Amino acid sequence: MESIPLQHLATTLCQELIRIPSVNPDDNPGTTHTGEERCAQWLSEWLRANFQGVEVTTPEVLPGRPNVVARFPADAPHKPRLLFAPHTDTVSIVGMTIDPFGGEIRDARVYGRGASDTKGPMASMLAALHAARDVLPFLSHEIWFAGLAGEEAGQHGAHALAAAEKFNLVIAGEPTELDFVHTHKGSMFLTLTTRGIAVHSAKPEAGYNAIYPMAAVLTYIRDELSEWLKTFTHPVLGHSTVSVGTIRGGSKTNVVPDLCQSTVDIRLVPGQDADFEAALISRLRHVCPELEISFGRSLPLHTDPAHPLLNQLARQGAHPVGAPWFCDAAVFAKHGSPAIAMGPGSIAQAHTKDEWIALADLEKGAAFFEAFLRSLQTR
Repeated sequence: MESIPLQHLATTLCQELIRIPSVNPDDNPGTTHTGEERCAQWLSEWLRANFQGVEVTTPEVLPGRPNVVARFPADAPHKPRLLFAPHTDTVSIVGMTIDPFGGEIRDARVYGRGASDTKGPMASMLAALHAARDVLPFLSHEIWFAGLAGEEAGQHGAHALAAAEKFNLVIAGEPTELDFVHTHKGSMFLTLTTRGIAVHSAKPEAGYNAIYPMAAVLTYIRDELSEWLKTFTHPVLGHSTVSVGTIRGGSKTNVVPDLCQSTVDIRLVPGQDADFEAALISRLRHVCPELEISFGRSLPLHTDPAHPLLNQLARQGAHPVGAPWFCDAAVFAKHGSPAIAMGPGSIAQAHTKDEWIALADLEKGAAFFEAFLRSLQTR
């Protein structure tokens, strides 16, 4: 990579990363080529080949699904730590209209799954580290890089690293148009279940239709719960929201259904805590006492924009912003490491059927991160 100029290195790296399938295996990946192992292996080999003295490990987070963690040399011990942390997994390729693993360049864009979220931001970070490798040991902070597994479902890689190591700032790689997301919404994914008694639909009174109580719950969510959630507000993020995502019930038209399930996505703002969860469950069960409720939760984020390194980013032209989505930054913040999300490209291209990132954005991201690193020089 020595002979590739910075303005091209980020593009080359983005193409290479896209061509390594690393689809999250949860739900419906649309391919048998799932998991982050190949991507982590490629990254570990590239890092060892391009940085003298770097320490690289690939701790397994789930079977066959490792993180890749790199610690760059520093000229003094016990420096504060700065982590660049994009994730290596991507969402499903179902419904894509382009080759998801082609990395094709056309119309001054790189196309493929992960181009925006987040192999493009990762490529810009790696290109910047490569360009600034002569000064990395002499910065005010010890520099780390991590390619994290499982961000798109479960955030397993972030939880594992955040529990093991502490950092003075974590920059989670996400497409933010090079502003820094210091606050974002969290999520609560509910799975709601109602049960009935299956009988022949010619005598429905002999059974119990599981769809009817679910219909009452969903009507309540649409008409009343959504209004209650608007009372939970944040000055940057606005209010909490709810969306019903799926509903499944019944097996055949002439059979009274004995099971109905629905999934619901609630977006949380900072402050919606355990008391909120208890109140939510109480409201739903008031409509349907026998309602079964399970949920997974991803935390909201709030990092003080007055953090010294965020001031440094602001001096380079980045702006503090909020986001309605969630990411690994909140996991690190929960474990005591201040965190933001940042990277080139736009979230509007993430998860799309023809995902892409502009070449100009990749190059701009690499130049931005290199300048940021060099601004941390102490001599």
